[in-house]
Amino acid sequence: MQFGMPTLIENKTLQDNVDLCKSLGLKFIELNMNFPEYQVDRLEQVDELIKTAENAGIYYTIHLDENLNIADFNSLVTGAYLETVRRTVEVAKKLLPLRDRFGDRTQPLILNMHMNHGIFITLPDRKVQMYDRDFDTYITAFARFRSLCEEWIAGNDIRIAVENTDGFREYEKKAIDLLLESPAFGLTWDIGHSKATGEKDVPFIMEREERLIHFHIHDGCEKPPKNHLALGDGEIDLNARFNLAGRRNARCVLETKTIEALKKSVEWLKAM
Repeated sequence: MQFGMPTLIENKTLQDNVDLCKSLGLKFIELNMNFPEYQVDRLEQVDELIKTAENAGIYYTIHLDENLNIADFNSLVTGAYLETVRRTVEVAKKLLPLRDRFGDRTQPLILNMHMNHGIFITLPDRKVQMYDRDFDTYITAFARFRSLCEEWIAGNDIRIAVENTDGFREYEKKAIDLLLESPAFGLTWDIGHSKATGEKDVPFIMEREERLIHFHIHDGCEKPPKNHLALGDGEIDLNARFNLAGRRNARCVLETKTIEALKKSVEWLKAM
């Protein structure tokens, strides 16, 4: 099983993250595009990325910006996000040789993405999600997104994996199923988010188990809700999750938020 680490805010540079990854014996880093230093124009400087990874014997996956909103009603906003994905796919193509040298060729290179809930309007008796109200416009945007991603990926061993966060909305489930009709897409199971939200997404995910290709692994609690804990510090049946990840041949990011918690998680893995 391939274990990696997220981009950590305590590390100021790519080299800091790479040095930590190597010292812990992890195989890859998930570059997070929420950080200014990993915006697409910086990622396009692939020579530096490749040289740094080669020196450490690691590779990369990519976490797309959490604000990614390919269904925004403002076409200028949508266009910017679509162009970001297109250019990120081009970066991923150039990073594939690192996966081939230092990773597992049977596991596709992952671009991880969140579903953007969109805005809601508060009425006296309820909240109305705008994407639910204008579902036809919303789902049409996702059909276009799927088609474009298939064109951009163009047969390369790259997949876009949709991650659970605080509970999929019903309109999002329909959009995800539309994406999963394409081999260019799969699912990420974030087990800590899942625990902190009372495992509300588990039935949806398990009904699509064959599309699981990526895991974000961290411990969590349901009451009070907590996630991104070091392995062993929460209530999750971690062995069951690791067994499933192994059956799915899925890559696993040890997605803690601090260096200390990451080191503790690696020690937990070694002990197990």
